Amino acid sequence: MENSNYLKQLDGIRFIAITLVLIDHWSDYLLQFPISYLGVCMFFVLSGFLITRILLNAKEKDETNGKGHGKSLKRFFIRRTIRIFPLYYLVIFTLYIFNVPPVREKLIWCLTYSTNIYIAFYQTWLGSIDYLWSLAVEEQFYIFFPFVVFYVPTHHLLKVLYGFIYLSVGLRLYFFMMGYSWMTPYVSMPTCLDAFGMGGLLAYFYWSKNHAVKEFITNKILLVTSFVLYVGIVLLSKQLSNGQNVITIVFLRGFESLFSLFLVGNAAYGFKNIIWRKFLENPVSVYLGRISYGIYIFHYLLYKPALMDGSDEYKRSITFYTSKFLNKIYQFAPGISDSVSIRILILYIIVVIIATFSWYLFEKPINNLKERFGH
Repeated sequence: MENSNYLKQLDGIRFIAITLVLIDHWSDYLLQFPISYLGVCMFFVLSGFLITRILLNAKEKDETNGKGHGKSLKRFFIRRTIRIFPLYYLVIFTLYIFNVPPVREKLIWCLTYSTNIYIAFYQTWLGSIDYLWSLAVEEQFYIFFPFVVFYVPTHHLLKVLYGFIYLSVGLRLYFFMMGYSWMTPYVSMPTCLDAFGMGGLLAYFYWSKNHAVKEFITNKILLVTSFVLYVGIVLLSKQLSNGQNVITIVFLRGFESLFSLFLVGNAAYGFKNIIWRKFLENPVSVYLGRISYGIYIFHYLLYKPALMDGSDEYKRSITFYTSKFLNKIYQFAPGISDSVSIRILILYIIVVIIATFSWYLFEKPINNLKERFGH
């Protein structure tokens, strides 16, 4: 079902997104600039683009051949399941076996991809597995969105995608006005729909070969402007407070999505600038982008600074053992013990090694089964 026209630079965008997440998470937000939020939002926009493009191509093929969409829906869900479920459930099963908290206590939420619902409803995080909320959001989007694309007339799809944007901003404003914790509008799937919607809009115009939109999206002045607006809204939010406020809760994701839209759009159409092209198409960038799912799955299990409080949960976490390993390294090179950059680099190397083993020994062999279910 996937378009055979592989867009190589998008793997480079995945590399950028995952690196932003790792730097922010492993530094324990030392930068005081929400680049992990931006990284996650890039993934959402990218998912919106890729999934909408896949579905529109499948829908067009069905309609050209005078067929219904039942088989295409089945193929889509099977292929998504093959790509996403095996590693996720392997990790959950492993954490359950070794009793890494809070997996056993929250097992049903993990198994049903609803950790984000738990966080939103109880307005509390989930320790070493709270970052799985974003995977839950994506899975919930995958469940309903194919039906939208296949069964909403194509000429009405734009209205739906614009509606996603208005709905998500409106919901975030509602949760803010009603006094909910910032977690609720941050992790709920409907409040993330502006990111998916913008990606979907990009896919629609890409699929329909709209030249005017291509010229608009690839305008480098607009790309820079969207980045300046994103930085500006973050700085403005800090003028209000260093914590969560109306800007970070209601409006920030919209500006993250806008910048991500232009970045993903330029990569989809292909950056012509030699610097961007060389960076995004560099074999290292492409490879790290390709294994970014595994990197994301493993990264916060490997090391989460917020757990390092001496608690029983910390002592039962993988972070505890990673910290002991880092301390061994620091004994041989005490001069680097205070360097956050060196720590992040070491952790990055470790997680890439883990994700590489995962990719070649587990994910890729299973992923190859997708070819049995067509495109």
